[in-house]
Amino acid sequence: MTRHAPVPTPARLLPWAGPEGKPCYLLTDGSGRLSRAADTVESVQLAMAGDLLDHAADMLDDPDVTAVQLRYLLARVNEALTDVCRIAESRGARLLTHADGGAGC
Repeated sequence: MTRHAPVPTPARLLPWAGPEGKPCYLLTDGSGRLSRAADTVESVQLAMAGDLLDHAADMLDDPDVTAVQLRYLLARVNEALTDVCRIAESRGARLLTHADGGAGC
């Protein structure tokens, strides 16, 4: 009987940055407490991005919106888009792992 070594689980990109804005990764099978916390953070970030888009649409329709308000909005949109891109990268990597037949979250 031939035994195969377990397929290593690739690192998961977490939905937050580490010190100096560097990416954070987690080695896990996807079922631990930190994985669940990352899932929760992703859900909150995506919901906040959706709310921000709604707010942006309202502000863009408002002829009285100020440049200061728009700059503040743009800063928040930049943060939200950064979060969404990190989530997409993380989920895309996990989908590729599943498609390759490897272990994954």
